[in-house]
Amino acid sequence: MPELPEVEALKDFLADHVVGHEVVRVLPVAISVLKTYDPPVTALEGREITAVRRHGKFLDLEADGLHFVTHLARGGWLHWRDKLPDAPPRPGKGPLALRVALETGEGFDLTEAGTQKRLAVHVVRDPGDVPGVARLGPDPLADDFDEARFARLLEGERRRIKGALRDQSLIAGVGNAYSDEILHAAKMSPFKLTSALTAEEIRQLYAALRTTLTEAVERSRGLAAGRLKAEKKTGLRVHGRTGEPCPVCGDTIREVSFSDSSLQYCPTCQTGGRPLADRRMSRLLK
Repeated sequence: MPELPEVEALKDFLADHVVGHEVVRVLPVAISVLKTYDPPVTALEGREITAVRRHGKFLDLEADGLHFVTHLARGGWLHWRDKLPDAPPRPGKGPLALRVALETGEGFDLTEAGTQKRLAVHVVRDPGDVPGVARLGPDPLADDFDEARFARLLEGERRRIKGALRDQSLIAGVGNAYSDEILHAAKMSPFKLTSALTAEEIRQLYAALRTTLTEAVERSRGLAAGRLKAEKKTGLRVHGRTGEPCPVCGDTIREVSFSDSSLQYCPTCQTGGRPLADRRMSRLLK
């Protein structure tokens, strides 16, 4: 799933490639991708793209007063095409969900892999009309997102810090992968309760949050859209690396599995050497 750093890089890439150009065709291939119908997606045709913005993990292309807002979800991606095919795409069982064509002959495709169809496209007059955007918490890389603001967000919270970091209404843009990376950098258990954090631990967590995301954005900056997935994977220290040695201490990276996701962590760096209970694996071994 693309998270804040990848969406930020996509925003910059698109800003360089689409701003100032006219949308000539918007071709939905999978109707399920369209989450709004008024104005229709065809209302974008004939309009010039004037800006590209990011709201958490949402991309927002503004075109003469309308906003094309997309969330790539778990299996979605944006593919830039220097030259689009002359023939319109045909609906089918492939991953292609929607195509946007520019007057230059260039454009981009939105695709979605897997069976869970969560890729979303909204055409609205105000990005705040998109429910997912409206409920977003502050952006963790914003200039005004300081340690004091972060501490205030955690006040009154009583849940595992892993879940708090992933809550888009609390902090916008952090998902499963970067929450693992942030907690590893902070040397903190994903199961630690937010209510148990000391002032020093909040300071450590804030520093890890800002540093991890800033470094990931810098690694992705200037890359073509097609290279961002590979860059994300190579930059991760623990997420998706179950069974590999921790790059900090050499201990084996472990995993906790859930119904539809998993987390990775280093016992030595984060949990005092103690493995966390993996309830799903425990049930399988009974």
